[in-house]
Amino acid sequence: MKYLLITLNGISDHPIEELEGKTPLEVSKLPNLSFFAKHGKIGQTRGTADESPDLSPEAAFFATLGYDPRQAYPGPLEAANLEIKMEPNEVAFRMNLVTEYNGNLADPTAGNISTREARALLTYLNKKLASDFARFFVGNSYRHIAVLKDSHGLSALSAKTYSPDEAVGKPIKSFLPKGPGDELLKKLMYDAKLLLQDHEINQVRIDLQENPANMIWLWGQGTTPTLDKFSDRFGLSGALVAGIEYVKGTGRLAGLTVMEVSGATGNLETNYEKKGKALLEALAEKDFVCVNVRACEEASRSGDLKAKIEALEQIDAYVLSKAREYYEGNRETRVLITGTQTFSTQMRRSVRDSVPFLLAGKNVMTDENERLTEQTAKLSSFRAEKRTDLIHYLLSRKEAI
Repeated sequence: MKYLLITLNGISDHPIEELEGKTPLEVSKLPNLSFFAKHGKIGQTRGTADESPDLSPEAAFFATLGYDPRQAYPGPLEAANLEIKMEPNEVAFRMNLVTEYNGNLADPTAGNISTREARALLTYLNKKLASDFARFFVGNSYRHIAVLKDSHGLSALSAKTYSPDEAVGKPIKSFLPKGPGDELLKKLMYDAKLLLQDHEINQVRIDLQENPANMIWLWGQGTTPTLDKFSDRFGLSGALVAGIEYVKGTGRLAGLTVMEVSGATGNLETNYEKKGKALLEALAEKDFVCVNVRACEEASRSGDLKAKIEALEQIDAYVLSKAREYYEGNRETRVLITGTQTFSTQMRRSVRDSVPFLLAGKNVMTDENERLTEQTAKLSSFRAEKRTDLIHYLLSRKEAI
């Protein structure tokens, strides 16, 4: 029996006036998702808010694989993907390149800055700011890692930090780190701002009317993470198809085979077609395959409704079509399709709403819905009380669900 988990960041949303009170899920053309809705069971699960101290999609994905964020959430999973070697007294922080304007956090993505531009900016920061205390590692687009050292390790750098999504459009001073090590963290953020705001790359971006990456945002810290292996927990070989760094880092920690897919970026400009092909390749070799697509989240974070609908339809055409192709030829398969968190396009951030999911395949009793939407999920009696329950629904050996 094969098991396929498809996590689609940010697919659920709020009703939007521009769509006549409907959501992107309700108006998009999604024949393959509708196929699974008709052949499966729709349900609803809470967002990560009640299971984790933050609203981050990182914690949501972590929980979807069955790891409890309250007990084992390891902080910056991107560091595991970059295979950064850390000493016991070092702490990794997520480091976003962001746009500050008039004291507010104007853009948590710095205009979705390119990795090429970001690499040049981080090279500059490493020349000017790196020391025995701080070093910076290039990730992708606006998402990077800072590793900081203190003789007392995490206890000295355990200030409460905030996701940049929480601060969009609000005064930065209200969301600066608070607690042990906060003065050091704030100094680093503002020292970087002084360097970045005059960098030639940002001057060119301003000339082109693009948001500059004129500040860094430190958050979500943690130490070298370890996880129980997925194969040890469930007795299944597994693979992961993804572009975003924290998902790939989680997969590596869980012992899943992380497939390198050319053009899979974790951004809006990702290669949906190659992800779909990689899905089929992985299922040919492994018992369990997880596919993650993050484009809808990025569209919502940018407030781009058109891009979100286009992303949904691209996912359906290139990823869910391959899942359907495999399922129709291999009925000894179970499929779980789920959002991670509800992401409001109008508010441009994640919100504390429940998210829909869909379970189909062997031993799943269909409820014959026409579509997977926020509303059909709310009307369903099928519930996963915690996100960590989802993996158990997928891998259940019961006769029927």
